[in-house]
Amino acid sequence: MRGSAVNKPGKQAIADFIATEFPQTRVQVLEVGERSATVVHEVGLAELRPGGTVAGPVMMATADVALYVAILGEIGIVPLTVTTSLNFNFMRKPVADRRIVGVCKLLKLGRTLAVGEVSLYSEGLPDMVAHAVGTYAIPPDARR
Repeated sequence: MRGSAVNKPGKQAIADFIATEFPQTRVQVLEVGERSATVVHEVGLAELRPGGTVAGPVMMATADVALYVAILGEIGIVPLTVTTSLNFNFMRKPVADRRIVGVCKLLKLGRTLAVGEVSLYSEGLPDMVAHAVGTYAIPPDARR
């Protein structure tokens, strides 16, 4: 960021913010790194589809939260940073009895837009189950 330093929040501050502002989410913050984040979603029976697979909206929510967490880890807790697009590729059937892990890497972090990619896995397995690329809008006054 040009001109001033950002007081980057730690993992716990972001996790507390997510828990307070989004109590409905089952996504938990595991790591917040340099332009990155890892989150996990505990899959419940209500989130399974016929055939024993995890519902698409569960994976989309996991990717969306991973992006949000990675961005907040860089710019600070700016609640009105919002998703503007999320492109999703389902690659293989996730395992129903494992958590969904989302690993985000920010590709671009500008003054008003951030772009990142999220690789999603069934916990403990090496093959991606889905891949997402998303863009977030950052409020203009957030990065002064």
